[in-house]
Amino acid sequence: MNGFLKRSLRYMGLCLIIGTSSCSLAQTKYFDDVTITHLPQDAKAHALDVILIDVDGDGDLDLVLALESQPNRLYLNDGKGIFSWKKDTFVPKSHDTEHVRAADFNQDGLLDLIFVAEDDQHHEYYLGNGDGTFTDVSDRLLGKSEANGLDVADVNGDGLMDIVIGNSGQSPQNFLWLNDPKRPGYFLDHSTVSLPQVADQTQSIKLADLDDDGHVDLIIGNEETPNRLLFNDGQGNFIEHAMGLPLNIPLHTREVIVFDANGDGKPDLLFANLTSNGGAKEKDPRARLFINQGNRLFVDETESRMPEQEFSTYAATTVDFDQDGHLDIILSAIKIPPFEEMQVQALRNNGSGHFSFVTDDVIPEITRGRSWGIAVGDVNADGVDDIVIGGWGSQVRLLLGKKQN
Repeated sequence: MNGFLKRSLRYMGLCLIIGTSSCSLAQTKYFDDVTITHLPQDAKAHALDVILIDVDGDGDLDLVLALESQPNRLYLNDGKGIFSWKKDTFVPKSHDTEHVRAADFNQDGLLDLIFVAEDDQHHEYYLGNGDGTFTDVSDRLLGKSEANGLDVADVNGDGLMDIVIGNSGQSPQNFLWLNDPKRPGYFLDHSTVSLPQVADQTQSIKLADLDDDGHVDLIIGNEETPNRLLFNDGQGNFIEHAMGLPLNIPLHTREVIVFDANGDGKPDLLFANLTSNGGAKEKDPRARLFINQGNRLFVDETESRMPEQEFSTYAATTVDFDQDGHLDIILSAIKIPPFEEMQVQALRNNGSGHFSFVTDDVIPEITRGRSWGIAVGDVNADGVDDIVIGGWGSQVRLLLGKKQN
């Protein structure tokens, strides 16, 4: 059966479920929203982060969800992009989980998982068994914190994956846990040795090589204090370069994205922001784009490159939805105040790093919610990137990408 016929039959079924008059709301030229037929239904879930990884070695991407006030979840992919809930994969206890990342921490060739939580400070760490099951080794973690940011990479060049955690609250020192070379999969606390001792209120933290020296650097997105740029000395020690990130307006940043916006081969920075965390209007929520000038300097070129916006954004990602070779932007969207659901937003890159809203053409009208963490990957093995969108008290959504001519 050819791909067109398969898709047609699938949407005949979808239209029967949601009604023929609503079927067009689930489709655009670029994406089909197949949430109702391809994902477990839970309109009240608080999936604050989602990642796509192959947990069972069958060659397709499965879905791991970090949930607030519910146990974390695993949805297994049948290979065609249809997911089923594998219950009780993780410890069946509810925590205030915010983020999840995957890496092979113990060097056994299998992906492991770390989850971090905010209010109840209960972080979780699982070693993958390679068959879709995991072993809880959370007792190996080195501390508790009100965590909102998380990333993993080899920061000191020893071939082992390390962990950075962005913290907030009363004791907001960020964490750096280096993988122990004598016992891979265990960690050594280098937070006070290798990070600045500052009281940030971190909401997003990202590791990326910003200066092309072969070492991952650190970008910190904060709720109150200025966002920070830290460069790696090659040994996993991070030194702030405040002059490299001049900020002219106060931001409440919730997501840091690193990508080459203007096609010059250098990584640029996108900060996705809130006006407030569900309260009154306080700060400008406009996504801000900083262009890499080289020499560890990033300049805010938002006014000339990004459109204005009124909605707040808890999560963002990049994907080349029009397949023109230039990365476009997807933003989650919530109307604050009063914390109302909105349609997920899309911005097209013109090829030189100038962006414009094209939501109505790209995102199906049905793709709405209090959207949160976003993951990109080819879930149905058709060679086109798909998008999974988490949500706060909203249905997790799946958009299947369409091949463009």
